[in-house]
Amino acid sequence: MTATSPDPTGLPYHRMARYSPHHRWWRPLLGTVVLVFGSVLATVFLYILTDGIGTAAGYPELPDGGVDFGPVLGTGLDLAFIAVDLPLVLLAVLWLGRRPAGTVASVTGRPRWRWLAWCLLAAVPAMVLLPMVAIFLPDDQGDGGGSDVWVGWQTFLLSLAMLVVLVPLQSAAEEYVFRGWLLQAAGAFLRSPWLAVLPQAVLFAAAHGWGTPWGFADLLVFGAVAGLLTIRTGGLEASIALHALNNLLAFGVSAMYVDGLASDETAADAPWQLALVDMASVLLFAAIVLWLARRRHPQNLSAPVPEPIPPHLLPYIPPQGAYWPYAQAPGAYGPYPQQAPGAYGPYPQPPGPHGAYPPPGAHGAYAPPPGAVWPYASPQGSHGPYAPPPSNGAVPGPAAAPSGPDGPGSAASGADEPGPAAPSDPDGPSPAALGSTASSPVLPGDAPGPDGSSPTAPGAVSDSAAPSSAALGDAPSPAEPSSAAPRPDAPRPAEPSPAAPHPAAPGDAPSPDGTSRAVPAPADPPSRQPSGPQES
Repeated sequence: MTATSPDPTGLPYHRMARYSPHHRWWRPLLGTVVLVFGSVLATVFLYILTDGIGTAAGYPELPDGGVDFGPVLGTGLDLAFIAVDLPLVLLAVLWLGRRPAGTVASVTGRPRWRWLAWCLLAAVPAMVLLPMVAIFLPDDQGDGGGSDVWVGWQTFLLSLAMLVVLVPLQSAAEEYVFRGWLLQAAGAFLRSPWLAVLPQAVLFAAAHGWGTPWGFADLLVFGAVAGLLTIRTGGLEASIALHALNNLLAFGVSAMYVDGLASDETAADAPWQLALVDMASVLLFAAIVLWLARRRHPQNLSAPVPEPIPPHLLPYIPPQGAYWPYAQAPGAYGPYPQQAPGAYGPYPQPPGPHGAYPPPGAHGAYAPPPGAVWPYASPQGSHGPYAPPPSNGAVPGPAAAPSGPDGPGSAASGADEPGPAAPSDPDGPSPAALGSTASSPVLPGDAPGPDGSSPTAPGAVSDSAAPSSAALGDAPSPAEPSSAAPRPDAPRPAEPSPAAPHPAAPGDAPSPDGTSRAVPAPADPPSRQPSGPQES
């Protein structure tokens, strides 16, 4: 069963103690007791602390055992001790009242600074009237003046600077205690604003001591009028403005004369003439504020009281942590280790842009075996293992040539001598011509064949057909001149005699008839070929 707000339209200022779904009847009483004891303890502690500091600093001692800080510094310490009650009230509202701390300032939950400025302007005529009338009032001896000595401009300005800083804090602290906490604590039990105003007004007059009946009555009127203005305007701004300007005027007048601030007299000791003038100025201020309230319309009712949250809508709080009954995860990734800061997670980052593998090159992703020939070696040009087509339109590749002593493909003609280009066949090279180059690749140093001839490697000259090395796209070796076709105007070199043996070159294998046959070394990949002819 959920509780509903008894007043859904809002609460006046003196009922703001109920502006909480956690309100209980004992909370205002407990808060009052804690606030009184807290204020006494804080004041005693500060007095002991300052006396210890003053004794250590060498200040003179008073007849009652205290430290004499002088009129200016002593008055400043007294005002500061009273200002400590301001944070105590806010803490009591927040912790014991279980409501926002700003609800003690106004029904809006915060101080209304613009309305405070209007109230300060309203207090100026009353504060001007009070000293002007008090000048012509006779004192206790029947004269209208006094023989007080001027303190001097230096001391007066120093005292005035201290008062401008501390008097507003001291006045605000008293208003928060009496017209704030105590007025709302009484309003928690009393609906009538007149009845709620009386307790705090009596306590306010008693807190200043018992001096003269007229002084006590003046304080009582001040407390009652300030309380009623607080309820009518919905906040403490009016009472703080009147209290601050009144105290600033009283302390300022005392600071003008020698030992004026050292006097122990308070407002409770005022004579009847001054008490009457002060009550008249308070009533004048109240009339101006009420007139401004009718024109400015300050908010005097709070928002609707927040309703308590049903138990089934409260957030679930696990008994032993957010991951109960399991242990809390150590990081964002649970019990597993947190991901590495790199792009590859917990694994080490590859050393290069291609990962753990070498970057692709001219031979693909893998390097060819050292010394290997095609098809393992890199292709020899853009046309692969075949030579590019000649300029005369002949089909690349070895062509059949008549074998014999005079044929260009015979062994007697010599692999080192250039010969005429083979005639082009429109139907392409014959299978017999291609058969000599279709054998498996043989590296130098292999055993000779059955007929006594050395095995033919790709690109080498055979007995039946001897295509030039330029026809296969090989680079010219030091022992072999280029097989390109001779120029038409160049003289044809003399053909060597068939019986003349071919001079053996280094690395040639001997044949059975005693002559040497040239066995060229396998072509190197483009990356391993020499850039020019070498000395053989």
